Amino acid sequence: MWQTYYTPTSVDEALRLLAEYGPEARIIAGGTDLLVELQRGVRRTRVLIDVTRIGGLDQVRLDDAGLVHIGPTVTHNLAVASDLLAERGFPLALACWRVGTPQLRNRGTVTGNLITASPANDTITALWALDARLTLRSVRSERILSFTDFYQGVRQTALAPDEMVTDVTFPALGSNQHGVFAKLGLRRTHAIALVNAAAVLTFDESANLRIANCELRIANQRISESTVTQAYITLGSVAPTIVRVPEAEGALVGETLSEENIAEAADLAAYVAAPIDDIRAGADYRRETVRVLVRRALTRLRDTTERTEFPTAPPMLWGCTKGRFPRLAGKTVCHRDGGTEPIECTVNGENVVVQGAGGKTLLEMLRDDLGLTGTKEGCGEGECGACTVWMDGVAVLACLVPAPRAHGTHIVTVEGLAHPPQPPLRGGEQLHPIQQAFIEEGAIQCGYCTPGFIMAGASLLEEIPHPTREQIVAGLTGNLCRCTGYYKIVRAIEKAAEGK
Repeated sequence: MWQTYYTPTSVDEALRLLAEYGPEARIIAGGTDLLVELQRGVRRTRVLIDVTRIGGLDQVRLDDAGLVHIGPTVTHNLAVASDLLAERGFPLALACWRVGTPQLRNRGTVTGNLITASPANDTITALWALDARLTLRSVRSERILSFTDFYQGVRQTALAPDEMVTDVTFPALGSNQHGVFAKLGLRRTHAIALVNAAAVLTFDESANLRIANCELRIANQRISESTVTQAYITLGSVAPTIVRVPEAEGALVGETLSEENIAEAADLAAYVAAPIDDIRAGADYRRETVRVLVRRALTRLRDTTERTEFPTAPPMLWGCTKGRFPRLAGKTVCHRDGGTEPIECTVNGENVVVQGAGGKTLLEMLRDDLGLTGTKEGCGEGECGACTVWMDGVAVLACLVPAPRAHGTHIVTVEGLAHPPQPPLRGGEQLHPIQQAFIEEGAIQCGYCTPGFIMAGASLLEEIPHPTREQIVAGLTGNLCRCTGYYKIVRAIEKAAEGK
């Protein structure tokens, strides 16, 4: 899929490599979109430049000017876990929670979602409503673009071949500003949006809700009686790019969020939207969905119920980690497809050195080079979760991780859960509580997806020793069981938690 894989340790080195290789190179962070494109032949890239081992790029921070900064390697789960985003950029936090599955959110990045530039991407809609800007750097210069200037068509952006997005910023929401994100897919989780929408409203100062001990009843009254002074409404999956709907925004400015005004704004949004027919939905259905989602979003803002869909303790599948991957010390590392450059890592507690895997995925390296066939290849594109492993304590999908990314990391597969460790690369006879519970509850079904469920469940229990059933279900959304054995699987994890 690629010929050369670089892992630089500084932004300057990454930019130098981009300048050297130009259109033949591509920045990779999570790679959850890029690897699928390479596998399908949609994109041809000779050189990948992995920036995830550069320190300081996975931070969310607020500056003195009131701008929120999102680093280029901030994953969706890091965004979900950010108190700053939950408080001052809520539409983005909610959109990130609605992206994919825990394993995908542990690798996929906000910036990568922006660069993919699909009109159905959730974070673009949320950030556009937040009036975000992107900082683009190259060895030549640095420039800051609005979303209007950055997006030029379906999967087309103004990003030059030698440029890297180094920062995403937006004005932090003030005490009189409130926003929400809404989405409809073909299923409740892990779904591409048929339509998504975001709304960010600024009210007159009487709508200040960030007052200690403010009762919900009073908060509702303040919102419903306050005048909208500014409105941003954005729609996704209805046009070649995400779009704003100024007609709907104009219907709200200078008005309160009455039922009539909300209905008028929703009708205008539906009228202005010009969606296409495709295999996932017809244009008329999408137009009606726009009306419903905009009305629903504005109603939630009026009733201050926009946070009901955002979990208070979401399962991340981070185990005992903080969800951040350690940086790589030293000089830039290079691996070539079929080359002799070693991939050195720890697998199931044993140090290994693999050569010739520079052009493979982590799944291929584990199965073909190390003989660890417990990690299954199901879909090969991040849909089923059968290939779930732990990388530095974080649950990821091995089919969407380049093997060179494993260099210097600690990998655990399903074979490594049993204790005590027994070489080569496998656990002992004492099964992990999850493994034992799966056997006792008969939760193995056909067995193909079982390793993924076990790895996800074990990670969940490391993170939340006594999860609720809701947390268990949310933690397992990255795994699909085609034998419909979900009740037994959930019960097995509950039983393991009881024993723990």
